[in-house]
Amino acid sequence: MNISEPFIRRPIATSLLMAALALIGIVAFPLLPVAPLPQVDFPTIQVTVQFSGASADTMAATVATPLEEQFGQIAGVTQWTSVSVLGTSVITLQFDLNRNIDGAAQDVQAAITAAGKTLPQNLTVPPYYKKVNPADSPILILSNHSDTLPLTSVDDFAENVIAQQISQISGVALVTIAGQQKPAIRVQVDPAKLQARGLTLEDVRGVLTTTTTDAAKGSVNGALQTFTIAANDQLTQPEQYDDVIIAYRNGGAVRVRDVGHAVVGPQDVTQSALGAMNGIKPAVRLLVFKQPGANVISTVDAIKAAMPQLKAIAPPGIKIDTLVDRTQTIRASVRDVEFTLAITIGLVVMVILLFLRNIRATLIPSCTVPLALLGSTALMFLFGFSLDNLSLMALTISVGFVVDDAIVVVENIYRHVEAGTPPLLSALKGASEIGFTVLSISICWSPCSFHFC
Repeated sequence: MNISEPFIRRPIATSLLMAALALIGIVAFPLLPVAPLPQVDFPTIQVTVQFSGASADTMAATVATPLEEQFGQIAGVTQWTSVSVLGTSVITLQFDLNRNIDGAAQDVQAAITAAGKTLPQNLTVPPYYKKVNPADSPILILSNHSDTLPLTSVDDFAENVIAQQISQISGVALVTIAGQQKPAIRVQVDPAKLQARGLTLEDVRGVLTTTTTDAAKGSVNGALQTFTIAANDQLTQPEQYDDVIIAYRNGGAVRVRDVGHAVVGPQDVTQSALGAMNGIKPAVRLLVFKQPGANVISTVDAIKAAMPQLKAIAPPGIKIDTLVDRTQTIRASVRDVEFTLAITIGLVVMVILLFLRNIRATLIPSCTVPLALLGSTALMFLFGFSLDNLSLMALTISVGFVVDDAIVVVENIYRHVEAGTPPLLSALKGASEIGFTVLSISICWSPCSFHFC
């Protein structure tokens, strides 16, 4: 059986088929996702709980343990890790590959709800989850800093404007903030003055909490009308905190200014980050993570395209710099492989032309290699493969097989032509003699090559 005979006898149909294959490959190539490594989407969910002031042991015993007991009852959990530090517990759940991430998230939310009764009721931040793998590296790290504004103002703009805008870009899964400096009013008291007046730090905390609570005030019901009481008891300036009465001693009021003072500062003084293009300066960093399967280059390009608009609305003095861009190495790898493929094809054409001394015969492998690559990109898009280091290596290896097969077929046909056989008959005889062997070798090696994709 001659596999090539229908294509040899119908050159116009074969040309049209190859043109269609090339067109499909040209359309599919830009749509292929680009990543450093093949994408394996392990459904992973990260649960975070915050309880200010609690030690690591307290977080593990009162927060992490009740949650873990509920998470252990979820079907499909292959492993989980739990880390408890000062004021924070982070539990990472990994599910089976065949588990839907949305269904797993619903089970996690149900487990959090079930564990709510056993958790401390005064948690700073209740348990919340994110559908992101913490083991992934950020694709982009941005630094926000200012030479004139306080870092708390920079953090307010970075968290409420930049992070929100970037999160809405297609392909972005999560934007986290490093070195966060949320603005707050800190009340600093002298323990010795408290002791002299018979007071404790808990007395101060309790009074401040009730004094600045923005709670419902109710309503006043009259005979004909009802009035809603709308009043905000929250204190916003440090001077207002200095006037708060803590207690009464010896017939007089003890205010905050009598035992200390209130100042404007960051919510957590232990957090900080450094980073700027020119020198090391205090900054707020934004770590951008991509969604599974998203094209990392397209995602980063979309973020960079939005940066001029974000810089235009930024307050005067705030600067936004790019510290890390993971696409630089990925772009370099793609360019290097593309250059290598181009050089390989050029050398092959030159060698064939040198040995055959026939331009017409040289055009055959010259067309076969690009068509094979374009057809491969179409199949890669169809089966969900990505352009990464391993798939590009597989394409490079496959080019050698295509060139070898093309040369072998051309040489076998050319042998019959030199023997005096008519060109059409030479093509039929040469292809029938070696076509099945070439096809079997190609089928054997192709899965091995694309196993890396």
